Amino acid sequence: MNINAVHLETGADELERLALEECFKRKRHDHTVSVFVTPAGRCELAAKFARMGAGVDIVDRADSRQELEGRILASGCNGDIRFIGGDLRGVAEVLPGEPYDIVFIRRGLCALPYPEAKQIVRQLLQKLKIGGRIYLSILGLHSELGDGYSAVDQPISRRFGPLAASMARKYGIDSDICLYSERDLFMLLLESGASVLRTMTTSYGSVKAVGGRI
Repeated sequence: MNINAVHLETGADELERLALEECFKRKRHDHTVSVFVTPAGRCELAAKFARMGAGVDIVDRADSRQELEGRILASGCNGDIRFIGGDLRGVAEVLPGEPYDIVFIRRGLCALPYPEAKQIVRQLLQKLKIGGRIYLSILGLHSELGDGYSAVDQPISRRFGPLAASMARKYGIDSDICLYSERDLFMLLLESGASVLRTMTTSYGSVKAVGGRI
């Protein structure tokens, strides 16, 4: 499954805008801002943070190192973006010990059952500074991906299954997935120990949230 290939939205991403605004505010008050982004995508978001003066760690598959380091070099931010090979299941072990101001997860949690996603969010909260922010973008249960979704009637704790064949072909998602409602995402943050600062559902049905470490 290639969660990174899923595009349900067009135009500016509201969650990215909020995260970049937070980076700007922190940079004004503290000259050092640290950011973690996973998966890296095309490194565009990481480069935006780096151009604002943040130090950025990206975690993505080890076999994507050459491509992503090429993108980092092309962005002109190679001194400010560090590639770390890994995935969400082992992310807490591969990250450095220093806490981050901002953690940004781009849809990767959908590839995990809810209990495992909750454990990972809890671990990542421990990688945030007190008062730091975590930004989550999740594929939505009420988007078109939910049409014919095998686990649509399951509670979030057991919701993990394949998409309808037509949706799987359209979006290149060929393995089991967990789709979220906005309330599910709210509970994910809350049950992980975060302070829930904002949730939203886009016009395309994706759900997004901002949480804080308290």
